[in-house]
Amino acid sequence: MTKRRLLFMVLVVAATFLVNVPGTCLAQSADNTGINKRDQSKQELTAGQQGETKQDREITQKIRRAIVTDKSLSTNAHNVKIITVGGMVTLKGPVRSEEEKRAVEEKAAQIAGKDNIKSEIGIAPKKIRK
Repeated sequence: MTKRRLLFMVLVVAATFLVNVPGTCLAQSADNTGINKRDQSKQELTAGQQGETKQDREITQKIRRAIVTDKSLSTNAHNVKIITVGGMVTLKGPVRSEEEKRAVEEKAAQIAGKDNIKSEIGIAPKKIRK
């Protein structure tokens, strides 16, 4: 292996670590402490409380499929939490824009009915949008 090739590999590895080390100028810290505290509340639904009936699972699956197959939506929108309990659907998580929020809510409403949707979708700050 030539010295140039070795030097190049060392620089690539060093740059990778620099980008991924928290606290460096290139890394962005993600702080979701407030959201975590909110989700620990007894009144807040979490994915672990997803209904286990066949109907609840089917509603969740159909909504997820509708969201994920829409390639115009961001990764954040594709990862919105969908929690169905007793036919009532709760949507949680950040999306890129108000338009994405509306699109996700509309897809869920088409499947579960607009009166069965509770949206807790938020708009992500620009620095963490994907």
